[in-house]
Amino acid sequence: MIRDSSPGYRMDVVAVIQEIGYYTELFSTGGYVPGFRPWGRRTAYSVAGLVRRTGNTTPPLSNDVFQPLVAAALYVVEVLAPHAMELQQQLQEMVPNRPGRNNSGRPSWKVEVAQAIDRHVQEADPFDVALDHVVAERLADGWSPDDPLLRVNLISLAHETGRHAFHYTWLPTLRGQLEKAVREVGLSKRWGRTAALVERADGRGSVPWTLPINTTEARLQLSRARTACLIVLAALTGMRRSELAELTHDCRQPPEQLGEGRIRYRLKAKIIKGRKLGGDHDQWVTIKQAYDTAGVAASLADPVKNTGHLFKSLSFFTPYEWFLTWVNGPEGRRLGLAPIPEVPVSLRMLRRTLAVEMAHRPGGLLAAKIHLKHISVVTTEGYADRPGGAQSVLMAEFGQEEREHKMRVALDAFHDYQNGIRPAGPGASDLLDFFAFVDEQLDFSGAPNIKRSDQEVTNLLAKRARSLHLGPANYCWFLDPSKALCLKLAGARAHGATEPLIGICDSARCPQATHHAGHRPVWAASADSKKVFIATIGRAQRTEKARLSTELARDERVLAEIDALCGTGA
Repeated sequence: MIRDSSPGYRMDVVAVIQEIGYYTELFSTGGYVPGFRPWGRRTAYSVAGLVRRTGNTTPPLSNDVFQPLVAAALYVVEVLAPHAMELQQQLQEMVPNRPGRNNSGRPSWKVEVAQAIDRHVQEADPFDVALDHVVAERLADGWSPDDPLLRVNLISLAHETGRHAFHYTWLPTLRGQLEKAVREVGLSKRWGRTAALVERADGRGSVPWTLPINTTEARLQLSRARTACLIVLAALTGMRRSELAELTHDCRQPPEQLGEGRIRYRLKAKIIKGRKLGGDHDQWVTIKQAYDTAGVAASLADPVKNTGHLFKSLSFFTPYEWFLTWVNGPEGRRLGLAPIPEVPVSLRMLRRTLAVEMAHRPGGLLAAKIHLKHISVVTTEGYADRPGGAQSVLMAEFGQEEREHKMRVALDAFHDYQNGIRPAGPGASDLLDFFAFVDEQLDFSGAPNIKRSDQEVTNLLAKRARSLHLGPANYCWFLDPSKALCLKLAGARAHGATEPLIGICDSARCPQATHHAGHRPVWAASADSKKVFIATIGRAQRTEKARLSTELARDERVLAEIDALCGTGA
């Protein structure tokens, strides 16, 4: 070392020197001696003197970023992408030397461009508009601001003939014919002049899927659609960047029917991280939205730079900035898309967010549309089928997040107890007895063995936290299966169950269920919806009205208990 350097810089230097050792067989001369690896078994991390950090340091995205981001990406994939595919097909017809085109015996450029100009006149088709920066360049080169051809997209005109570019040496020959044609048919952005109508993302009517755009803007539209596909796949599958890069056009496996209503969708890819060179083949079990998105990405893959993979580049920062600007700009507002806060977003953060969402929100919604419990069921079956696959690693992240979250929930409930905020529900008395026991253990007045820290509280709460199952409207402290009302309601179907059936939970009657302040909005929404239904029921439907009235009374009783004990009352 000839100067001071950071550990990160040293790690990069060491990593390069070590990486060369993996490719010794490719060097005809000058390679390392076979079997030699610089610094032996030590990693670049340890050689550089970096201090290993514990835990996952990648922050998840907050819900006010994640929800509108994934919702916007899904809207582009599901609503706009079919029209983008048609636009791509039209653009392909302008690509020079496209496959199958016979270039032998072609007329001269003069004849072809003149024919293209005549076609515009015959079909009353306006000429495409040049970009603003092209106009600025022409003015800087001495063009007159009054030149009738100043804003004509000459490159687009050349592409109509299958040529790569318009050479300005052609202009003197064609100027007279072109000026006359421009006066007759005018200028207008070439694409999207008669765009199909689509439903706005916010449900407030229909609008054209795109406003008129020129050729460059059309290609940016396709780029945004590909970025949306990348966001959806990263957010809904949890794939790493290296695994997304290995998705090919034929990555979608035939759907597998496992029974009525049980279809499993699989994507084939490769695991790269921690595997031998070239990676190992693997499959991901995913949901239909992600499966369909892979098909859209294959259709939108750049035909000119086709590498056989869904994404020719996993560069994310700049494409995401373009996508963000579009969503938050006039076009996003026109399409009814919710604005996305301008904070840093990465593919790794999307993976991390999925793990946290799965662990924290059982039965909740992803992007206000996709049920997380559906993802959980589908992918969990995939992990069981392929215990050594990449999804098992993601499942381990889910599990760790879930355990940590349950511990935090139990700790928050205990702190509420200490602050005089009591839980409601049939299981409240048992939970209060337990908290009282923990509180006694923490009473250090005059005792030599003092328990002060949250870690010691956590140790006392650990067993109870492991029994905690999070429902949308309650907490289930599943300590004794014989007391679980859901298992009794399920009867023989739940024989030998080791977990509650949270989907059929009746927490107003189960002796192991508690209600807390965070559950109040769910019960309030349930009560409000029942009031609306009851008000619309006719006199002849007395049985239904009586049933709903009974359920409404239950909801209002639970709300009253939460307000009285949890301090949420007015």
